[in-house]
Amino acid sequence: MYDASRTLAVLSEPAEAIEDPYIGRPPEAVWPLEETGEDRQIAADPAMPLESRLQAYENIFESEVGDTSLSRARNLERELGLRQLYLKFEGGNPTGTQKDRIAFVQAMDALRRRYEVITLATCGNYGVAMALAASLAGLRCRIYLPDAYHAPRRDEILARGAELVRVAGDYEQAVLASRRAAELEELYDANPGGANTVIQLRAYGQIAYEIYDELRDAPAVVAAPVSNGTTLAGIHWGFASLYRRGKTSRIPRMVAGSSYSKNPIVQAALKGLANCRNLRPEAIHESPVNEPLINWHSSDGEQALRCIRASRGWAGDASDRRLSACSRLLRDREGLHVLPASTAGLIALADHAEPLPPDRYVV
Repeated sequence: MYDASRTLAVLSEPAEAIEDPYIGRPPEAVWPLEETGEDRQIAADPAMPLESRLQAYENIFESEVGDTSLSRARNLERELGLRQLYLKFEGGNPTGTQKDRIAFVQAMDALRRRYEVITLATCGNYGVAMALAASLAGLRCRIYLPDAYHAPRRDEILARGAELVRVAGDYEQAVLASRRAAELEELYDANPGGANTVIQLRAYGQIAYEIYDELRDAPAVVAAPVSNGTTLAGIHWGFASLYRRGKTSRIPRMVAGSSYSKNPIVQAALKGLANCRNLRPEAIHESPVNEPLINWHSSDGEQALRCIRASRGWAGDASDRRLSACSRLLRDREGLHVLPASTAGLIALADHAEPLPPDRYVV
């Protein structure tokens, strides 16, 4: 039986500092590039025909990105009082996050359109993913990093040959600088939002297809952490596609989790706002724990908010303390070492005010 008070107690225990398992490891230790073999050589060789490079790159993408594990978390079920709770572990991707999914499709699009340089702004994970994806495609990568944020994966970005440009200010100012450079220098703009929205939604839609492949139907709920909102909106896009084609009996309720009072999507959902409104930039304070989640502006916030409401889902937020406690809980009960920010969706699911009926839930 689901017990909300028990869940709150479990997720509020004092937590140890959680370290990123990828920080401090050489790129080869994270992903041995020699495994890509001949395809890697062809994809990165500008002397090869474009068709051959694209095919080789697609081979790398299909063999190394996605198809991440979905496992039932029985120990966590007992701890939280939930039934049939499944964990989708995106740490199995080459650089350890779901960002590899969009980085590789954006790099392939840039290669197809004959660009030579990709640019984007990042707080860390997307930059590492794009630096790898671009290097495998034989493309240069210029990454704009906000001075106001920590950059624990900076060395990994540089190790992949990317150019790093520091920008005074926050993430949104780094995005503006990157987009301005893309326009002036005719670089490929890989930032979220705008023309890239459809590309990235389709890429994240693959997560829904992978869940369907394992469960053979849609779960009752899918919960995910949100920052720009692209991942959540993409998963919903994938399940909506499956439902339209008669593959599933339903579309899951979508649940968004983020840092306490620091995300426009979650705040709009909690307050019942008609639109996803920007937050006050001066009210957003970054920490090593909440950095992947916080935003005063969410690029795909409207799409994410619409999918939450269309699916009768909900949203929730959590303090750094609770995010860290949940990360430790996953490590102790399920043997998964994940960053605290990755647990925001699980906390939002567990915090649901009403008892959750026996069904299948995916985080």
